[in-house]
Amino acid sequence: MTGIADEASVTLDTLKQLMAQFAKERDWERYHSPRNLLLALVGEVGELSEIFQWKGEVPKGLPDWKEEEKVHLGEELSDVLLYLVRLSDICGVDLGKAALRKVQLNAIKYPAKPCKDHSISSKQHEQNPSTNNATATDAD
Repeated sequence: MTGIADEASVTLDTLKQLMAQFAKERDWERYHSPRNLLLALVGEVGELSEIFQWKGEVPKGLPDWKEEEKVHLGEELSDVLLYLVRLSDICGVDLGKAALRKVQLNAIKYPAKPCKDHSISSKQHEQNPSTNNATATDAD
């Protein structure tokens, strides 16, 4: 692979090209069907979940985590991202454009003003975290 890690920012298109090249160099293209890639992605999400499984809630920035735990987290997040990028490529979906469209749809479905009016205070949420389970990506 190239020295891509040294670049300031990496685009989805760069990752797509690197993953296609990686698969081609190993003659793995024949195994990269949408189904196989999806199942591999799900497996990687499981590995990512294991990292958090017994930690309970953790604060932003993971201040209590050891450096090797953060490195491991980065590796698993990367596996998920790379399989997602490869899956979108094989399916012919421009992931960047699809994501931007989804953000726009979520903005319409969840306008900022009504969401702020209906949200609970952080103190209430801490007392009963099950009262606010929605995330920005819940919009279907």
